[in-house]
Amino acid sequence: MPLADRLAAYAAVASELGVDAVSLVPGPNFNRAVQHAFSSHERPLLLVIPADRPPAALVPNLELGSWAQVGFDGAVFNWRDQDGYAAAFGDLMRHLSITSLAVEGQVMRVFVHHALKTAQPDLTILDAEREISALRMIKTPQDIAALQSAIDLSERALKDTLARVKLGQTEAEIERMLVQRLFEEGADDLAFAPIVAAGDASAMPHAKARPDYRVKAGDTLLIDFGARKNGFCSDITRTVFLDHVTDEGRAVYDTVLRANLAGLAVTRAGVTAHEIDDAATSVLEDSPFADRIRTKTGHGLGREVHEAPYVMRGNHMVLPAGTVYTNEPGLYRLGGFGVRIEDDVLITDDGYETLTHFPKELTVLSC
Repeated sequence: MPLADRLAAYAAVASELGVDAVSLVPGPNFNRAVQHAFSSHERPLLLVIPADRPPAALVPNLELGSWAQVGFDGAVFNWRDQDGYAAAFGDLMRHLSITSLAVEGQVMRVFVHHALKTAQPDLTILDAEREISALRMIKTPQDIAALQSAIDLSERALKDTLARVKLGQTEAEIERMLVQRLFEEGADDLAFAPIVAAGDASAMPHAKARPDYRVKAGDTLLIDFGARKNGFCSDITRTVFLDHVTDEGRAVYDTVLRANLAGLAVTRAGVTAHEIDDAATSVLEDSPFADRIRTKTGHGLGREVHEAPYVMRGNHMVLPAGTVYTNEPGLYRLGGFGVRIEDDVLITDDGYETLTHFPKELTVLSC
């Protein structure tokens, strides 16, 4: 899709919101729009797309070479460190001649907001995070291919890591094996810091690998991790048992797996995030382990690990075909153990496609 067509979608958002323009700053929406990755740092970089006029950009002088690769033909206002950016903001706002601007409330930093208001005190700034980010909720075939690449390499890394787990290893050692394998399989980066949690730590949904805890027979081992490839993220969780599994562990695992499958069973274009969460969570609530529920069912997945839609009760957003979300119900007994099973799921017109293919049946590692 040409750059002009991608930017036209943001101009349409401005029109729908009744504001003069939409602004993007480096991050997932910005990178989606320009198809190049720019980082946030102390130098502001701003793209403004008016509803009915050509776009304009504010670009640090040292980024002009990289910006030239974007193919942007609108006005560009550049500035140098030694001069500061205030004058460039003033020139940008005079050029645009706008009075209202929709921004990404979760991404735009306070100093950029202040620079806009200093340049034009009467500018009305609206938080349109939901509307702007919604444009990337429906994945293109190219997006899905990138997601699948990230998922496939992650699953290969997980398979190899689990085959090398031994009793007496620390959580941190297992984490290092996993990270090494991810990069050997071709990851561009980690999608997030992996969660490698054994025993009682598996009951903490966001545990960090401990350098001093050595896994032992009977432990639950929960691994939640992801890779970034071609700008897109995977997010996978599998829970296994080391050497043997107790009756309680087997019953909890079966409950979580049934919840995962119940969420999938209702997934199709037109379903709401509420309905998916309700289907999965109802299985957990109807079990003897209802007091162990601590999280929602999932979240959107794409250029960010957590993005819209958020799969939870009360979110009645209708999910169209092309949406990718994580189905990750879990049960956690603090001081005991936790189980989470997470798949990455593509919603289709007539149902769903599970992009993750790693086995989900209860696994006991002979280690």
